[in-house]
Amino acid sequence: MESHDLMSQTPLLDQIDTPDLLRKLPESALQQVVDELRAETISAVSVTGGHLGAGLGVIELTVAIHYVFNTPQDRLIWDVGHQAYPHKILTGRRKRIRTLRMGGGLSGFTKRSESEYDPFGAAHSSTSISAGLGMAVARDLKHGNNSVIAVIGDGAMSAGMAYEAMNNAGAAASRLIVILNDNDMSIAPPTGAMSAYLARIVSGGTYRSLREIAKHYASRLPKFLYAKAKRAEHYSRAFLAGGTLFEELGFYYVGPIDGHNLEHLLPVLKNVRDMPAGPVLVHVVTKKGKGYAPAEAASDKYHGVNAFDVITGMQTKAKANAPTYTRVFAEALVAEADKDDKIVAITAAMPSGTGLDIFALAHPQRCFDVGIAEQHAVTFAAGLATEGFKPFCAIYSTFLQRGYDQLVHDVSIQNLPVRFVIDRAGLVGADGATHAGSFDLSYLCCLPGMVVMAASDEAELVHMVATAAAYNDGPCAFRFPRGEGVGVEMPKVGVPLEIGKGRVVREGNKVAILALGTRLGEALKAAEDLAAKGISTSVADARFAKPVDHNLILKLAAEHEVLITIEEGSIGGFSAQVMQVLAEAGALDHGGLKVRSLMLPDVYQDQDTPERLYAAAGLNAASIVSRVMETLGLAEPLPESLTA
Repeated sequence: MESHDLMSQTPLLDQIDTPDLLRKLPESALQQVVDELRAETISAVSVTGGHLGAGLGVIELTVAIHYVFNTPQDRLIWDVGHQAYPHKILTGRRKRIRTLRMGGGLSGFTKRSESEYDPFGAAHSSTSISAGLGMAVARDLKHGNNSVIAVIGDGAMSAGMAYEAMNNAGAAASRLIVILNDNDMSIAPPTGAMSAYLARIVSGGTYRSLREIAKHYASRLPKFLYAKAKRAEHYSRAFLAGGTLFEELGFYYVGPIDGHNLEHLLPVLKNVRDMPAGPVLVHVVTKKGKGYAPAEAASDKYHGVNAFDVITGMQTKAKANAPTYTRVFAEALVAEADKDDKIVAITAAMPSGTGLDIFALAHPQRCFDVGIAEQHAVTFAAGLATEGFKPFCAIYSTFLQRGYDQLVHDVSIQNLPVRFVIDRAGLVGADGATHAGSFDLSYLCCLPGMVVMAASDEAELVHMVATAAAYNDGPCAFRFPRGEGVGVEMPKVGVPLEIGKGRVVREGNKVAILALGTRLGEALKAAEDLAAKGISTSVADARFAKPVDHNLILKLAAEHEVLITIEEGSIGGFSAQVMQVLAEAGALDHGGLKVRSLMLPDVYQDQDTPERLYAAAGLNAASIVSRVMETLGLAEPLPESLTA
């Protein structure tokens, strides 16, 4: 009793730097580890902000997996990675956990370059089973014996990729463990002692052996009797323990079990670890935000939070000077839908992130959340468009990449008027490269007939929503960044823009800056700085990345010595369209015009504050001034952000 009291008083987490040290503890000590890990996770995220609810929901599961399996030799793959903070604390990164999502700090997701305990990078959902199967097959080809465990949430299971992978895994018969973390959909009945007992029984060797013996003797029966016996065993076990769907896909189903009860988790995980062959699915029921009252009480279970006070749960909020672009879009779309009953809205499991929760309140019958299924969302929108509706398909830039084939084949080739609302365009700060909207300009501008707009401020966004609502000649897209607008005066109603026409916002005669999107503000600051140096500068808002304004581009080229293009996108986007116009018009054939393109660098930029990221990319005012001076042969030292 005294030794137990001593253990409970000694912080065990201080003694566990890596899972091999965790595995040296007796099982009786694991609950203390769980409690300390939950407290440490809450403490860390209160400082950094980030994804809290998902991590709190898998504390027990994280400890149990690392205790039962021999990580990192056994491969552990966390789908999405929202829930991986406790995993990071247990795998040698506790000292850096308060650098989460900061420049030079830990990624908010799993990342191969960060730790050997992260065998697969994640951030987009529903990839874990595919990756795990690849690792399992590779192990078999190398005649290895390690386990592969993929942990996937019920939300991620709504994506088709997960079922494609399960279908393949069921046929491949490689030894693979999939843990379904069911924390939201309630696809199982309440768990308790009986379900835990059944899970232990059906995952144990005795049951499996008896089952194989029965199958052996049943196989000697006449074919019609064998088929009936097989069906009876299959459905009787499904009746007791659930899982018919997963069994049909070729998985051996175990569960549901209580994901917050170590006495239930540990024996089942040991049993499935020791299974000789084939894929198995362990159904674990958990609660997001478990063990932290403010998270449990919140509607979103503290899915994503700012820094907060641990005692009260009150989040730190920056004082808002302007509405967010997302809210401006949502309210503008509601206003358009009030006038036009053909307008419908589609989101892929991001109603609040895209602002469509606001639209749903106003027009619930015309708002559709299709789950984590961007491919389906795009083609679903295409189907609506064929019947005369006006679908606004609101998807983050980084997630629209997942529906690109459908965008090309089902929308663009058929020239269907689907409106793509691209939120989180450009750099996104703390979420890093996996969530940055770096490529939509490049992958959209190459498509014939596509209209692509980028709002320079929140007022322009209102007009672009109106433009998209009025445009019915084919597909179009408009993009805007994460966060607040710049605080401009808002129009009372949106007015459709002339397709492919930009605007001049400042007149000059030596340098022209042609900006697409919200870098317009930095371009205007740069123009002021250049004017102070005696360099007259024009600034234009392109508005459209495709079709670009030919007349505006050629006028700027003819009347200025230097033409600078600026965009919050990768190589191959807006600047490529401008250069094509200049080349076709012969504007580059003489040496009088100097053209420079500023865009995101050809690298994946890690997480940091947006200000630091844009400075590092050379897309802030100081960098623009330096590039102009260099082009004019009046070189100044580069800003520190570019030389660091």
